[in-house]
Amino acid sequence: MSRLEVILSACLFLSVLHNIGIIVYARAAIVRLLSISEELGDLQNMVNSFTTHLDDVYNLEMFYGEPVLAHLLDHAASFNEQMQTFEYIYTLTDAVEEPPNSEEDTQEENNLDDNNDTETT
Repeated sequence: MSRLEVILSACLFLSVLHNIGIIVYARAAIVRLLSISEELGDLQNMVNSFTTHLDDVYNLEMFYGEPVLAHLLDHAASFNEQMQTFEYIYTLTDAVEEPPNSEEDTQEENNLDDNNDTETT
């Protein structure tokens, strides 16, 4: 092998190694982003639930008009609005759907068919 071939082979090896590293890093970054997206979605659901519960408590006859609860309700509502700014992140996982497990679907269909056959006889 000539010196040029050795240099080109080394450059090719380094380039392939670099590309593999980029692919591994990008995959890991996407996995982390999807994990954060799921967690933010769960946090949004908890904030919505808390705000609804707090509103229900505030509207009870014994607490209606309580200024501390009114301020707490306002604070929860503003926090909920602030969480809405992250909607573009936590809706990333809504678009990602897992493919159905064909083995389980086939078993369920077979069970339904068996049940229908026994009902007709």
